[in-house]
Amino acid sequence: MPQPSTVFGEELRKRRLEAGLTLTALSAAVHYSKAQLSKVERGLKAPSRDLARLCDAALRASGALIALVTAPTTGVSDVRAAEGADEEEWVMQLSPDGSSWFQPIGRRQVMSAGAASLMGWSAGGQGAVSPAAGAGMLEASRSLFAHYRRLGQSVDPGTLLPGLIAQTHTLRELSGHTDARTRQELLALGSRYAEYVGWLVQETGNEQAALWWTQRAVDLAAAGGDDALAGYALVRRALVTLYQDDAQQTVALAQQAQKNTLPARIRGLAAQREAQGHALAGDRASCLRALDRARALLARQDAQGDAPVIGSMHLPDSVGMVTGWCLFDLGRPREAAKELDLQLKRVSPEAMRTQVRYGVRRALAYAADGEIDQACSLTAPLLDGVATVRSATVTIDLQRLARVLARYSDHAAVRELAPRLGTLSRFPMS
Repeated sequence: MPQPSTVFGEELRKRRLEAGLTLTALSAAVHYSKAQLSKVERGLKAPSRDLARLCDAALRASGALIALVTAPTTGVSDVRAAEGADEEEWVMQLSPDGSSWFQPIGRRQVMSAGAASLMGWSAGGQGAVSPAAGAGMLEASRSLFAHYRRLGQSVDPGTLLPGLIAQTHTLRELSGHTDARTRQELLALGSRYAEYVGWLVQETGNEQAALWWTQRAVDLAAAGGDDALAGYALVRRALVTLYQDDAQQTVALAQQAQKNTLPARIRGLAAQREAQGHALAGDRASCLRALDRARALLARQDAQGDAPVIGSMHLPDSVGMVTGWCLFDLGRPREAAKELDLQLKRVSPEAMRTQVRYGVRRALAYAADGEIDQACSLTAPLLDGVATVRSATVTIDLQRLARVLARYSDHAAVRELAPRLGTLSRFPMS
């Protein structure tokens, strides 16, 4: 948690005076009370990261104020698959009350425990699978994956995870009983399933498990002759550090994923993530350069074949949407709100998770800009979607929105919204 800081307070006061601003003027610019700013300057009250970003932008500090409240870099765990992955069993329990779980364990552990089940079967058998059967499985699994991704926009992640995990396992096991070409395609598709599982697991709030699945996706892709997904795994790891407010790690991971040997789409997505990291650090110039690079890379058309699209398939203009996201972190909420207004009009109403994710951030931008009625008006229709998709990453911004609105507790629209907003911003995550 942020702690009172005389260092930050002194630097804030110094830069405010150099800019020729009174406390009243700075208060009006950042939409925080004069009394609160005074306490921060005197080291009596802890500055939030959001306040630091707003003051940094208002005083053109180029990230200097943000750096004073940034938590020390802790890094993100690199969850590698255990050696001897072929000796690994996947165990999943499905309970009627919803308390299901998944656990990878070594086959030796299974044997030593004397594990047995009421029902057992072998996927793929001991014999070879004909090319026609393998191709049929591949086609069906691709179609199913597209359906799963669409469903992922409108249901709780836990609803989809058992089926996705089982399908990933099936593709992995079946690949050992087909011809070489079909094997590669099955493993490549299995890697996309595993990567998507990792994203949904992150949506439940379990970052370590998300990283495990991301690494499993890399392993499956590599086994199928595709080393490019390792680059995208860096982009996924950078998403974890982004939500940890770790700008340095986010930028470093994203830059690693921009090697010229990787497909243009992966490098473009990495450049977007790099831009988000620079925005966290308050580095506007570097952020805009990364966004320009992302747009140029994503404009290229890499040959995808039948493979599912890497990254979001629900953003008509991902660079435009990420630009709006970055503007908020750069302490420019008014510009962010306008950009997100424009981009959200282009997102399909059926893409509920996307609408909620960026819609909450748009409401947060309006609230930070002092447009409380508009922020509440935009938030209210999103709450049913928030309750439906149950996203840990959305909840982070929802908590920030609740904190901003709490400063206007006597406002009628805030009072009406507060009970449900408070409940949803405390969503339990696994």
